[in-house]
Amino acid sequence: MDSQEIILFNKEGFTFSRVKKNKYKLQFSIENNNINISKIIDFNLVKLIYDLNPDIYEKINIKILNDFEAIATLLMKPFFEDLGLPQKFSFLHMKKIVEERKIIFKSTSIKDFRPENLPDDAEQMAIEDLTSVCDIITPHKVYFTFNIIFNDSMNIPQMVEKMVGLILFKIFKRVKQFIENVRI
Repeated sequence: MDSQEIILFNKEGFTFSRVKKNKYKLQFSIENNNINISKIIDFNLVKLIYDLNPDIYEKINIKILNDFEAIATLLMKPFFEDLGLPQKFSFLHMKKIVEERKIIFKSTSIKDFRPENLPDDAEQMAIEDLTSVCDIITPHKVYFTFNIIFNDSMNIPQMVEKMVGLILFKIFKRVKQFIENVRI
């Protein structure tokens, strides 16, 4: 852990921390001796993450370009509407990189144009870089590290950081439970 790193959320094996201003990290592992988890880490797993969380995501679209690239449009529910904050969406170009004992997803925001069929007042999340590192410990156990870097112009209040940690916990706990309960 970096000397500046501050743990914002730590529960049931999930750790969400601020590495430095606008840079965050989420870590957890998934284990299931009934399946080879490393074989299911692809863009369909990314789609599963969103499909398991319809209370968080209003609309998702993942266009798989090939085995190593996809375009994802993710519209979140309007969580902070009562506080006057606009609904958020992500529009990401995702690349999959396969290394020995590691699968990496590098995602960057597409800013050149806006996807169709989004509410006019929805704002794009200021994600500069989202890197998901899947360390394959064994074929049945994978350690996930998500590194999220937001645009420098974004100022994230501490209260919002903790809420983001809670939302991420909810999202990935469902995915973890789903995968760990698969029986073949």
